[in-house]
Amino acid sequence: MFNVAICDDEEKQRELVKAMLISLSLKTNIDFQVTLFASGEELISHYKTVGDTFHILIMDVEMHGMNGIQAAKEIRTMKFLDVQIMFLTSYPEYMVESFDVVTFQYLIKPIQTHIFEEKMIKLCQYLRSMDKKFVLIKSAYEELLLKYDDILWIEVMKSLTIKNKLNFVTNESTHESKGIISNYADALKDHGFLQIHRSIVINLMHVQKFSGSQVVMLNGAELPIGRSKVKEVKDAYTKYMIMRIQ
Repeated sequence: MFNVAICDDEEKQRELVKAMLISLSLKTNIDFQVTLFASGEELISHYKTVGDTFHILIMDVEMHGMNGIQAAKEIRTMKFLDVQIMFLTSYPEYMVESFDVVTFQYLIKPIQTHIFEEKMIKLCQYLRSMDKKFVLIKSAYEELLLKYDDILWIEVMKSLTIKNKLNFVTNESTHESKGIISNYADALKDHGFLQIHRSIVINLMHVQKFSGSQVVMLNGAELPIGRSKVKEVKDAYTKYMIMRIQ
């Protein structure tokens, strides 16, 4: 599932773009979670209070108050660099100015449905191809792209009804999926993840400290280290921190 924000000060235009996304979802089975914003200020307020929750921003350039390019520059200034931005405008001359915020696409109004769909499909394919930054997890209800940096840890959960149940824990929520934890440990080991227990893989960038045979995460959670892994885990963390400093 891709989280998409539509930011436009015209309600009719917001609903039009949302309808295009719904239609595209029905045609392609690409799932979109859509959030609407009526101004650049409203979008910036979301980023300041909630954080980086969107994969894609679809923004009108010409809005009252803070325009789309100004809002995008503010988002980039807050170091939210992974979100992909698509600008919509009636004026092609804004195109050059938009390059400063690393725009993925720039569409001229009135929006032609087939062009919009083509660009969105390419954008979704691009996001899915970013395997160095995202992991795709599946549950019974949805597919979800999680940024590596957002994952605190992955944990095996006991379940009488679901085989190989895993929880992917982020600061905002916990996402259920299925899989073999050792497979994730192998796939993510080059991206700062470490298996500390037969049932837990942690993201080393979210470690606060070690306390005996436990890891204390930045959010305060305490996770057990397997008895045979204490030295290995501490050595791996030391190496990780040295590599980050260099």
